[in-house]
Amino acid sequence: QVQLVESGGGLVQPGGSLRLSCAASGSSFKIYSMGWYRQAPGKQRELVALIPRDADTRYADSVKGRFTISRDNSKNTVYLQMNKLKFEDTAVYYCNTGPENPTLDWGQGTQVTVSS
Repeated sequence: QVQLVESGGGLVQPGGSLRLSCAASGSSFKIYSMGWYRQAPGKQRELVALIPRDADTRYADSVKGRFTISRDNSKNTVYLQMNKLKFEDTAVYYCNTGPENPTLDWGQGTQVTVSS
């Protein structure tokens, strides 16, 4: 079973940047499309960025043009570069497979707080 460990979150001012990482164990990482999800207090978890195996990346409208998802299959790692952060980006960020793949066990996530 693939295990997921997210890191890179923190406290940042509006307009700032953060880079999140998601390290996955297991050899089956390469076959999955991978996504970054977030869950803000009192809200449902939402998919914000997706990187399929062999297709273009996709983004939620709320982050398009500000966030970039990438992956390094040699390192079993998925990244999320977040620029021009806004208050509403505050959430716990998780990685997992894309919606069309079996969901893996959720990791602990990484907290992103945008505050002045």
